Amino acid sequence: MSQQEGQSVLIIDDHQVVREGLRNALSREGYVVVGEAASKTEAFAQIAHKNPTIIIVDLHLPDGSGLEVVEWARRISSTIGIVVLTLSDSDEHLLAALHAGASAFVNKSAPLSEVIAAVRHSATSPLTFSGEGLSLALKRQSDTYGLTPREMEVLALIPNAGTSANIATLLYITEATVKSHLASIYRKLSVTNRTEAVVIALKNGLVS
Repeated sequence: MSQQEGQSVLIIDDHQVVREGLRNALSREGYVVVGEAASKTEAFAQIAHKNPTIIIVDLHLPDGSGLEVVEWARRISSTIGIVVLTLSDSDEHLLAALHAGASAFVNKSAPLSEVIAAVRHSATSPLTFSGEGLSLALKRQSDTYGLTPREMEVLALIPNAGTSANIATLLYITEATVKSHLASIYRKLSVTNRTEAVVIALKNGLVS
């Protein structure tokens, strides 16, 4: 009996061409594709109904984030293999997939051989994470206190832009969004106000 026999795969992606390409590649490798889903809602239903041993899920679905599928699937099973397949190569999404409980993270631009390798990894080691660039992403997160690129932009504007309204105007976002980013920045830097945030940022080279 081959390693792939007995392993069933559910493909979750809103692009039919992607689903067909994955189905064909997986079938050639001996995997059984038991279903497909084009949305988060369909994914929940298919996982519950088909009980696959492996899921491949895109991060961007028409009715929500694929991370919600990842988190939900991991909560109900510690043995299911979860491969995140996405166009995004950001540290934020890579680390979010790791923390959500994914087994592997693969960019859609990667060769199919890498996707298959990620599927194999997810089947044999569902609770360990495989993702290209993970060590560098973790180092960058450590160097920046885990601040997102947008939070870094907000932080950089605090010394000169001043008010939340001014920052919002410069970044073309709402003042409420700026305040949300500021709250997240304070939490990550373990500070309580803008002055303390700027002091920490200057001390650690986060702003110049």
